[in-house]
Amino acid sequence: MAGLFDRQQETHRQQALPLAARMRPRYLDDVAGQSHFLHDGSLFRRLLSTNRLQSVIFYGPPGTGKTSLAELINQQTGAQFRSFNAVNCGIKELREELQRARDHLDHSGQKTILFIDELHHFNKTQQDFLLPDTERGVISLIGATTQNPFFSLVPALISRSQIFEFKPITTEEMKKLLIRAMADDRRGLANYKMPLDDDALTFLADVSDGDARRALNSLEIAVLSAHDLHQTRVTLATAEASIQKKAIRYDRNGDEHYDAASALIKSIRGTDPDAAIYWMTRMLEAGEEPRFIARRLMISASEDIGNADPHALVLAVAAAQSVEMLGLPECQIPLAHVVTYLASAPKSNASYKAWQQAKEDVQNQSVQPVPTHLRDRHYHGAKQLGHGDNYQYPHDAEDGWVSQDYLTVPKSYYLPTQHGFEANIAESLSKFRTRSVSATNKKAPPQET
Repeated sequence: MAGLFDRQQETHRQQALPLAARMRPRYLDDVAGQSHFLHDGSLFRRLLSTNRLQSVIFYGPPGTGKTSLAELINQQTGAQFRSFNAVNCGIKELREELQRARDHLDHSGQKTILFIDELHHFNKTQQDFLLPDTERGVISLIGATTQNPFFSLVPALISRSQIFEFKPITTEEMKKLLIRAMADDRRGLANYKMPLDDDALTFLADVSDGDARRALNSLEIAVLSAHDLHQTRVTLATAEASIQKKAIRYDRNGDEHYDAASALIKSIRGTDPDAAIYWMTRMLEAGEEPRFIARRLMISASEDIGNADPHALVLAVAAAQSVEMLGLPECQIPLAHVVTYLASAPKSNASYKAWQQAKEDVQNQSVQPVPTHLRDRHYHGAKQLGHGDNYQYPHDAEDGWVSQDYLTVPKSYYLPTQHGFEANIAESLSKFRTRSVSATNKKAPPQET
């Protein structure tokens, strides 16, 4: 009777689990996606089959199989498996787990697989605490994190671990997973005998953003809703009703933040307003601070557009002021205005390159003295030193220009392009530079022969 009762309890527990938990893969071949490191003959499979998998970091977005793969490793190796979430674990609990692993090794000769979910929540002290037992082979650490480990983990832990990046599950792979769940009569939804329309399947696979947990749980809601409403099939309308507003993956302190900002600026630089407005919108919808976007736009207006369109910086500054005066949600309108303007504007980085070259010269070459005739002559004693003597005031000249040395060495830092308004600057500057060279040649003494 006890055995029957235990089996009933286990059945009830399984039935209470959400679909995503019930459909966890039982074999490596069941894992959705991640074929880039799980394919036949891969390093990961070879290490696992020979029981040589040491400490690893699983890095990737939610719902891509990090926890499932850790449990499969446990099943295949047969080692003692301990797991916990870093959010709920302090030094005291960590110390107890590591002592338990040492005791187990002493008594059985077997190391412990220690799975720590959301490892990035450990501070530096907690991460360092793992190092000795990891290095001595007491534990094989499996750390799962949604944040880039090179940002969130200490270098010493990274250097002792192999990093496997989990990628979002593709729409086609997600469809296969959902179809499998619909056909499974033990763990899945086959007992409901509820056909899933093709457009509903595609919608659920696509809108999940590569998150298998979200896709499976949404599928379960859709099937149960259709069943309760006495529908004969899961339609697109039912599937859409099962999805709430999605939470966009975005970590304002991690790589999603920097990657999205990089994509925005590179889209502006590449004159693609459609891509630029998409990345700006994604950042704002995910909760990005509008001031950060406004600052990046001001930088781009000068670095990537410059004098090809002098109005670009003016508009970028205006957008930053609008952010301060309007706030959310209205400030998104001027930000969209300026993002599309900057992306569509002619481009030049000539002024940025001029500054970079001048900075390199200032830092690495002899610092040039200010020519005597350019020095300030308004303070006491400057006249006695000859400061300002022979300075020629350009506004007194007929065309506002005189031949005069402004730098002690000949340099051409600013090389305007032929893009947009900068073409006018290039034409005008070329005339003055040609006259300056001609005047310099006239002043130069004849060379001895």
